[in-house]
Amino acid sequence: MVKRVEVTPEALQMIRFLKEKHGPIMFHQSGGCCEGSAPMCYKQGDFQVGSVDLLLETIDEDVPFYMHEALYRYNKHTQIIVDLIDGFGSGFSLESLEGKSFLSRSHMFTDEEYAEIKKSL
Repeated sequence: MVKRVEVTPEALQMIRFLKEKHGPIMFHQSGGCCEGSAPMCYKQGDFQVGSVDLLLETIDEDVPFYMHEALYRYNKHTQIIVDLIDGFGSGFSLESLEGKSFLSRSHMFTDEEYAEIKKSL
């Protein structure tokens, strides 16, 4: 099964660390200016998901990943790959407290992968 969102091993390790430290977490990617184009990690309940936010995937069984629908329309032909790098991104995202930043990379879906993704919309 093709996933809309994948994570690197480094990002997954940080996600599990953050879940252990903070409890349930979630991701949101808005596509806004500045750090809005990066995936932001919050404690569940600290960010209000709106009617224009789409649940793209659930990471590691219980971490929802939402994206603003306008950004999704732009990125619908790509798989989002959540990665982790050293350095401070947004002070609002939980990993910044650890001196790290989540970022998104992308993989263009093949025609076959995109056909499978379209079925799940």
